[in-house]
Amino acid sequence: MSAAWRYVFTARARRDLRRLDPPVQRRVTAALDTFVASDPPKGDVRKLGAQEWRLRVGDWRVRFDRDDEAQAIVVLRVLPRGRAYRE
Repeated sequence: MSAAWRYVFTARARRDLRRLDPPVQRRVTAALDTFVASDPPKGDVRKLGAQEWRLRVGDWRVRFDRDDEAQAIVVLRVLPRGRAYRE
């Protein structure tokens, strides 16, 4: 990934993020900033399926998809660890 990558939130992920406490919101966005700005990407990232990935931020999981053509990380959900893999 190059430094030109960015991240965008789906409506559902934006709602997930709004429901978090402000310190957790800042940790999640800081982790995403670091992830898209570094080459190679930095963070605890694992592939979940054919298209979906997850970024671990403490007890929270950011589920996302990569759009290589648009050079964007599409954030699908921001969930606590216990619920992140059920939905």
